[in-house]
Amino acid sequence: MSEQRATDALEASGLEFEITRHGRVGSLAEAAAARGVQPRDIIKTLVVRRGEGDFLFVLVPGDREISWPKLRALLGVNRLSMPDKEVAKQVTGYERGTITPFGSTTAWPVIADGDLSGDPGRRISLGAGAHGVAVTVPAEAALADLGAQVADITEPLRD
Repeated sequence: MSEQRATDALEASGLEFEITRHGRVGSLAEAAAARGVQPRDIIKTLVVRRGEGDFLFVLVPGDREISWPKLRALLGVNRLSMPDKEVAKQVTGYERGTITPFGSTTAWPVIADGDLSGDPGRRISLGAGAHGVAVTVPAEAALADLGAQVADITEPLRD
């Protein structure tokens, strides 16, 4: 089970974490309420393809979106793409909407938006390998555990 793989990885990491289970949610605000965090603390884990067989995880706050020009400049590439749902599952072991770097079948590099760093008390919530299951962790400790490269790679969501 994918949730178990994520939980096992979290336990092995030594990170303090809390699992939350909730039903389907229809919005960022609903997800935040169900998890007991602010919308900006719901973290989208996106799989990005850099090249053939070369992927990475990008951690994006819920109230922001990837700035593709910023991410391409950071990585020094002209082209990035997001794989379809079948490829994303194949390279992570997780279905879209449940993806987390914790327990992924491959430990791809992690890039986290700079907005996630700098507040020692901040807790963030990510997918935990199954629909309706999330994990809440201390942001700074999680980024350190994942070896995340922290950089300005997002912009506010457009209405």
